[in-house]
Amino acid sequence: MMCDYIKYYIRIFITLTLFTKTIALPAQNDKSITLQILDNEYWWGGLSSLGHQMPYSKATKLKIDLWGNNRGNQAQPLLISNKGRYIWSESPIQYEFHEGKINVKVREGNIYTGKEGDDLNSVYQYVSQRFFPSNGSIPDEILFTHPQYNTWIELTYHQNEKDILKYAQSIIDNGYPPGVLMIDDNWQEDYGNWNFSSRRFKDPKGLIDRLHLMGFKVMLWVCPFVSPDSEIFRQLAEDGLLILDPQKKQEILWANTKNKAAAIRWWNGFSACLDLSNPKAEAWMHQQLENLVENYSIDGFKFDAGDARFYKNNVVSYQEVSPNDHTTFFAKLGLNFPLNEYRASWKMAGLPLVQRLRDKRHSWEDLQKLIGDQLSQSAMGYAYTCPDMIGGGEYQSFKKIENIDQELIVRSAQVHALMPMMQFSVSPWRVLSDKNNQLCLEAAKLHQQMGAKMVMLAKRASKTGIPIVRPMEMVFPNAGYENIKDQFVLGDDVIVAPIIKKGQRKRKVILPKGKWMDEKGEKYNGEATIEIEVPLERLPYFSKIK
Repeated sequence: MMCDYIKYYIRIFITLTLFTKTIALPAQNDKSITLQILDNEYWWGGLSSLGHQMPYSKATKLKIDLWGNNRGNQAQPLLISNKGRYIWSESPIQYEFHEGKINVKVREGNIYTGKEGDDLNSVYQYVSQRFFPSNGSIPDEILFTHPQYNTWIELTYHQNEKDILKYAQSIIDNGYPPGVLMIDDNWQEDYGNWNFSSRRFKDPKGLIDRLHLMGFKVMLWVCPFVSPDSEIFRQLAEDGLLILDPQKKQEILWANTKNKAAAIRWWNGFSACLDLSNPKAEAWMHQQLENLVENYSIDGFKFDAGDARFYKNNVVSYQEVSPNDHTTFFAKLGLNFPLNEYRASWKMAGLPLVQRLRDKRHSWEDLQKLIGDQLSQSAMGYAYTCPDMIGGGEYQSFKKIENIDQELIVRSAQVHALMPMMQFSVSPWRVLSDKNNQLCLEAAKLHQQMGAKMVMLAKRASKTGIPIVRPMEMVFPNAGYENIKDQFVLGDDVIVAPIIKKGQRKRKVILPKGKWMDEKGEKYNGEATIEIEVPLERLPYFSKIK
């Protein structure tokens, strides 16, 4: 019992230490600044879900308010430019690109701005060390070394013991390397009741044991919501652990609780929501997760939702904080588990949390956004990233098998293969021809072969903040590479140039100064643009010859 109390207060201390981190820098202005955009100056930052629109320039017209808004993905109160300039605040910023200027405002706190070096790399290294230094830890290595498999597209809301085991077995039977298996939404009894559904799982511990024997580590989907009119809802409301309606109290005859929980609308309807600004609510949720680890040998968790917009509408919480801070409270839960995944984050760069891009549709348009969005994560300091699910994670795109584009899934797998992580959900062996399935398998094996490099780069990121994948402009500054969004750099010495347009079989590749060798062994001189043949079976990448 004493150990439990010690752990509880240690968690509170860590939470408060992280949450109250401040930066001792002079403020340019208490509430607002205006910067003139320089000639040939380009800016990154703010929202990863708008990465495909970056970089921003003099011609950009854009207005974003980050208060209560993370656009379904990672957000950071940061803007940095290829001229070495930066803008940062500890609070949500409102920024506008208009008529060749950047206007930035905050509701509270200060705005910090300055210049460090003359390029994107120099200023990135400065802001990452100053504002969100890495803590020396990385997520579980298997997330980088092996493909991940998520049950969502195959089972959607019908998660059950029989079909999960069937999905896992089909991975093995088709020659794919086992890795992390994520059991998605609706494995549980109810939102807030984090026990396996007794109707859908007869022997959940036996299921997890079998998955472990097959070579998988197992993650479970969780969220901060609580289904109303349930036993756990009534208890949490009575204990004051839920976000409250502005009215706070309710006077209803025979009411089970006087605390009036806020009804929050999300994609699964209306629910109550844990108030994780309350250390007791955080401790309660942490204990639910620990119970799953102890009772079923669960390895980690996919933390879904937590978006700032759920906390915007005048809701009342234990601490008076911004909606974005509630996103941070939810994200801090994941620091207890090396196997984790987040789709929504606020100011969590530098910490060992996996950041997945928001669900993409099964479309070429969304595939073309993938690299830009991924690189915006890197520019904001999120190093441990996953580019959504292969072929798209928006499940309604897969309802009719005749609508599935086989070429799109193959090219998507190739884009993922040399990114920090790759995640399957729709089964390639079910929806593709044998030939195309083989191409996805080759992409999975390539990722596995690159696993040691991914882990090495992740460990470097944990010490230096340098992301695993980066924009060309960050690695090779001042070479005119600002607007390249169809190729990226793995580490410092591998340029990846996948195909992201339907039917394309040729492409141009920009190679920086130096000597380069492609994946087939052909050598090229740098400072050149080359044109190459790219049949469906090819993923072009170029390693620097030292």
